[in-house]
Amino acid sequence: QVQLVESGGGLVQPGGSLRVSCAASGRAFSTYAMAWFRQAPGKEREFVAAASRSAGRTYYADPVKGRFTISRDNAKNTVYLQMNVLKPEDTAVYYCAASTFYGAPNNPSQYDYWGQGTQVTVSS
Repeated sequence: QVQLVESGGGLVQPGGSLRVSCAASGRAFSTYAMAWFRQAPGKEREFVAAASRSAGRTYYADPVKGRFTISRDNAKNTVYLQMNVLKPEDTAVYYCAASTFYGAPNNPSQYDYWGQGTQVTVSS
């Protein structure tokens, strides 16, 4: 098993930047593909970004391409999501997730473990 704890959320102005982190404990972090999802009020959870075990492959949802970057530090058991040029529509609770597979990185049902989420609010 693996436990995931997100941090780094907060309030940021439109056009600003924020980095959220997800620290993992438990079974070897490097054996998991990792992803970020988000859920806005009244909306379904949606895929944001994913990284393979070594981060050699990454995958992004269209709305965040060119603005968000997923990375991971396997030595620190941590995955990051750097978010730039933030927009009000990026406001959501951001969740990290872990999977033993990378076959369908944007499919939430693939992920076995989830964190509790961290709130990101983009507002002036």
